[in-house]
Amino acid sequence: MNTLYINISKDQLPIIYRKEYNVKFCGLEKLHPFDTRKWENIFKILSDSGMISKKTIVAPKEAEKKHLLLVHKKKYLKSLKCSFKVAKITEVAAFVLVPNCLIEKAYLRPMRFQTGGSVLAGKLALDRGWAINIGGGFHHSSSSKGGGFCVYADITLLINFLFYYFPKQVQKVMILDLDAHQGNGYENDFKDNESVYIMDVYNEWIYPKDARAKQAIKKNVPIDYFMDDENYLRTIKKHFTEALDEFHPDLLVYNAGTDILIGDRLGGLSVSEQGIITRDEFVFIQAISRRIPIVMLTSGGYQKKTARVIANSILNLYELGLINNLQEYYF
Repeated sequence: MNTLYINISKDQLPIIYRKEYNVKFCGLEKLHPFDTRKWENIFKILSDSGMISKKTIVAPKEAEKKHLLLVHKKKYLKSLKCSFKVAKITEVAAFVLVPNCLIEKAYLRPMRFQTGGSVLAGKLALDRGWAINIGGGFHHSSSSKGGGFCVYADITLLINFLFYYFPKQVQKVMILDLDAHQGNGYENDFKDNESVYIMDVYNEWIYPKDARAKQAIKKNVPIDYFMDDENYLRTIKKHFTEALDEFHPDLLVYNAGTDILIGDRLGGLSVSEQGIITRDEFVFIQAISRRIPIVMLTSGGYQKKTARVIANSILNLYELGLINNLQEYYF
C-alpha cells in the first residue's frame, strides 16, 4: 500500500497540515508574491477557534521520489537540482544565486510535504466523505513541467494514486478548479483521459493562456476581469450543476483558489470574502447531497488576508455541519 496513506482516529477531522508546509528562507521568501506563511496562519485561526488542535490535525508524510515518479518524469525531477530551473518555476530571480541544497531544504521540501498532504486527502475523502488539505492545489505543474509557482503535480498524483490503489472505488473523477487561473498542469496530464472530467472557471486574460491544455476541459468557463459576487456565483451555480448532471464522479477534487478575492493583483477579479464563503458552501452542499466524496485544496491566493478568508470559509462549513464524520450519514 502507498506509504503516503495513513489511517486516522475517529476523533480526528480529515484536515491535513504540518508546520513543514511553510517556506522560510532567510527573508528571501518576502520577494515572492505568495504569502509563504498562509498555511501556518490558516492553521492558527482554526486552532484558536477551537475547531482543531495539534492533537486532532492530520500530519501528512513527505512525498518522496518513489511517489513522485508515479507521475513525474525522471528528467524533470533531476532538473530541479538546478537553481535556475527552480527560480524560473517560482518566479524568484534571486534563487539563481542560491545553492540548490538550500533551495531543496527551504522550498522544495515544503512543497513535497504539501504534495503528500494532497495525496493523503484523496484517501481520507474516500474514508470520511471529505478532506481538506491546508495547502496543495499546484495546478500549473504537469508530469514534465512546472510553472506559476507550482513545482509538483499534486492534483495529478492524487488522482492517479486513487486510480492505482482503489480501482473499484474510484473510476471517474471530476476536477472543479475555481482558482482565478487556468489549471493547465493537470489539464495537460489528463488531456486524453475520459475518466477525468474538468470544469475550469478562470480569468481568460491572465496567465497561463494555455490553448493546448484547454482541449482537456469538459466544462470551460472563461470569465472577465473584475467579475463581482452576483455574476460570479450565478456563473458557478449554473455551470457546476450542469457538470454534475452530465458527469457522475466517484470523487470531486475541488481546487478552491482564493485569488478571486477583490484586490488580488494576480487574479484580477472582484469577489468578496462572503462571496468565497458562499462559493465553498455551495460546492460542499452539492457534493454531499449527491454523495460524492470531496477533496478541497487551498491553491492560489496572494494577499495577507487570504488566510483568514480560507479559515472563515472552513469554519462556516464546520458550523453548518457540512464537514464532520459524514461517512456515518452519507457514505
